[in-house]
Amino acid sequence: MLDLKSKLVLKILQKECRTSGYKVIDKADIISALPSKFRMDEDGLDHIITFLERSECIHVKYDDERVYCLCILPLGNQLTEKDTAEKKERRFSPLLVFLIFFAALIGGFVGGIVAKFINL
Repeated sequence: MLDLKSKLVLKILQKECRTSGYKVIDKADIISALPSKFRMDEDGLDHIITFLERSECIHVKYDDERVYCLCILPLGNQLTEKDTAEKKERRFSPLLVFLIFFAALIGGFVGGIVAKFINL
């Protein structure tokens, strides 16, 4: 299972490597694409890339001081597709939220009226 930073790095790598095959990516580009609260140094990025490679999400052909040459493996694609599918399933449409709110409001109103008649 991937932690949040690893998932973010994997998603950034997928955006960079849209086509199948290896792509040379600058470390600074990956770090700058991260949200500000998840920024890290190059050593932290190296650890995450190594973890992703050991998890068989990516394959690193070579890495220099400033760049990686890598490709995304099928498992890496499956993990991010699974996350996006789960997010779509959890979404509620605004119409559904409005209907639930309106039904609860009407139910409370009817319950109050019934309680008032019972007390008489």
